Amino acid sequence: MKLVAAVIFVLTYVGLLAFPKIRAYIALGSACLFVLLGIMPANEVFGAIDWNVLMMIAGTMGIVSLFIESKMPALLADIIIEKTPNVKWAMISLAAFAGLISAFVDNVATLLMVAPISFDISKKLKISPVPGIIAIAVSSNLQGAATLVGDTTAIMLGGHANLNFLDFFLFQSKPGMFWVVQAGMIASLLILLYLFRKDTQTVSIKGETKVHDYFPTVLLVGMVALLILASFIPSKPAVTNGLICLSLFAVGVVRKSVQKRDWRVIIEAGGEIDYFTLLLLAGIFVMVGGITEAGLIDDLSRVFVKIGQGDLFVVYTLIVWASVFFSAFIDNIPYVATMLPVVKGIAVALGVEPYLLYFGLLSGATLGGNLTPVGASANIAAIGILRKDGHEVSTKEFMKIGVPFTLAAVTVAYVILWFLWG
Repeated sequence: MKLVAAVIFVLTYVGLLAFPKIRAYIALGSACLFVLLGIMPANEVFGAIDWNVLMMIAGTMGIVSLFIESKMPALLADIIIEKTPNVKWAMISLAAFAGLISAFVDNVATLLMVAPISFDISKKLKISPVPGIIAIAVSSNLQGAATLVGDTTAIMLGGHANLNFLDFFLFQSKPGMFWVVQAGMIASLLILLYLFRKDTQTVSIKGETKVHDYFPTVLLVGMVALLILASFIPSKPAVTNGLICLSLFAVGVVRKSVQKRDWRVIIEAGGEIDYFTLLLLAGIFVMVGGITEAGLIDDLSRVFVKIGQGDLFVVYTLIVWASVFFSAFIDNIPYVATMLPVVKGIAVALGVEPYLLYFGLLSGATLGGNLTPVGASANIAAIGILRKDGHEVSTKEFMKIGVPFTLAAVTVAYVILWFLWG
């Protein structure tokens, strides 16, 4: 049965890579196969799915859609541009701004917020928008590891390791992932500063975006505040964070429907949630539960320990840079979902706390996606936006920014994490 589980799991990954448009159905089909073959007991399927993670993702997506619609992100970008003297600093500022927003908002959503400003600058000055859009995309991906709600991978880690919102800032009396990511961001911004060194044209934005509704901003800030407060509640229900995010989204949707006096708004708002990703994750959770039941997770953990010869530093190094490599070519969501229990097994085998390895996995998998144009959803979206505008971006052109950006950020995070947790 272990061999059958391994074959199905590997074939599923091949399918996820080969047919990205139907990934969710492939994952769900494989999950059903695990159950039908008895690899995953049917009565354990519900418990294998991390409902808190799925609810947090759904609620956050909904709130972000309302936030974008309010025009608040565009207004903030306008204000930033007004303070910059030339294109170089405008692009650096937009990349940093995208990173800041992405620490709390989905990466692709962040890209969609900030990219129009970069396009506007490029068209006014008759320069290529490609470098600026790529810089915004990779900066958005970088900050996804900074907070509990920054990216699906961070939400998954929080659920698996029982980390709350504040743990990403201060954990066991040590600086959390937020500060590690900021150090990486500083290093990567220096790379961007060098790459944009010749773009010294002056820039200005005529007119300022008008925000027509501040309530979505209140919802987003409120979500963060409530997640922080919830972190202080002992023995709270496992789905507390998910309920917070979904409830606030529901408040926003009901308010909007009342304002427009049209209850169809509620149905339309449901369309803002990426059900494809939710179904994909649900299927992967069940599959991971199945290979755990079959003993494959323990076997894979022992392989890592054997390759690392029981040395924590070697194992940590292997996890970080292997994650960077794999995430450059495959979606980091299924990869992280698979590796989290593996990392836990490795820590048990080594007799150490798992946090160094957890954080190494998160940094490598999240930042590694910036190496190539297909390594992260925000990169794919950025290439699509540029193509729609008539700009075909080659892999080489993308990697001129993505590779040095990634290596700078990951190396800094890799060193800091070791000194903090090694």
